[in-house]
Amino acid sequence: MSINIAIDGPAGAGKSTLARKLAGRIGFIYVDTGALYRAIALYVINENISPEDAGAMEKALGGMRIELKYIGGKQHVLLNGEDVSGKIRTEQVSAMASVVSSRPAVRARLLDIQRDIAKADNVVMDGRDIGTAVLPDADVKIYLTASTRVRAQRRYQQLIGAGEKADLSEIEEEIRRRDERDMTRKTAPLRKADDAVLLDTSGQTPDESLQALIEIINGKIGRKMA
Repeated sequence: MSINIAIDGPAGAGKSTLARKLAGRIGFIYVDTGALYRAIALYVINENISPEDAGAMEKALGGMRIELKYIGGKQHVLLNGEDVSGKIRTEQVSAMASVVSSRPAVRARLLDIQRDIAKADNVVMDGRDIGTAVLPDADVKIYLTASTRVRAQRRYQQLIGAGEKADLSEIEEEIRRRDERDMTRKTAPLRKADDAVLLDTSGQTPDESLQALIEIINGKIGRKMA
């Protein structure tokens, strides 16, 4: 029987980074569900499809093949056979991913992919609705968050470190808009599951946040995982 750990939270809370490190520490497979939505967003952008056009979106979903492959322990996202892992991390794709993820057809398209992975392996899966909709019976549910300002500063440093231009105030405003979209969408809105443990990382270093995650999991599973 596989063990599933669900980590939800708003954009920029550090879910992907911490979930990836956590999976490595406890020997689980890390599943970045956001990358799946980003792959769809990339396709929509490249094909100049309006996410508001339901018919065009249905056709697009039928014409794309999305796969997750693990190479050297790292997740790679394939879109119609092409590894797009490096192409889905732009701000444009990030913003579009928030839009397309609100479409019921998109979420339905990816639901089976996510659940099949969780059935087959011990996983750490992060996203917006993992504990509430994708894996409602997950063994451990954590809602990871941080203040809007802290999340914006983290994203700003990430972009500057990658040699890209960035404006802190614009990033903070986009995070606010994305939070509103994610929390008010009709299908699987972002919210803390009733049985999830809240972890606010605003005043923590990455190492402190990781240790806090491990302690939560050890307590929930009932044995030392790391």
